[in-house]
Amino acid sequence: MECTINWMPASGMAFSAETGSGHLLTMDGAPEGGGRNLAPRPMETLLAGAGACTAYDVVLILKRGRHDVRGCEVKMSADRAQTDPKVFTRIGMHFVVSGVGLPPAVVERAVKLSHDKYCSAVAMLGKTAQIDCSVELKDLAAPA
Repeated sequence: MECTINWMPASGMAFSAETGSGHLLTMDGAPEGGGRNLAPRPMETLLAGAGACTAYDVVLILKRGRHDVRGCEVKMSADRAQTDPKVFTRIGMHFVVSGVGLPPAVVERAVKLSHDKYCSAVAMLGKTAQIDCSVELKDLAAPA
């Protein structure tokens, strides 16, 4: 995996990233750090990446189990250390999974499998942060 990061001096403290798969991503700093608040902060991008990584796993696990999953939202929150390096010290992940007839135990197992076995981002962040998860199910079955 590769990625090239370029500082965009005309934008203060903004950076562009070109991923190895050919996609572009822009990040910026806060105004108090010389940024112009034109894009997500790098640490926000890291948190979002972890949320997308685990959501990807959960959806894939449920689909492979032939469950009728229709939506997966992960509401992320994080606390950071007060001193440098300001690593994540706590990450909260609230999964809102929607579908038809999804058994709660199956969804909870998918989240656990993602965190314990598959999600590289969560595994890395778990080295510095306590990761708390909660799961909410929305059954989209038509009312009788």
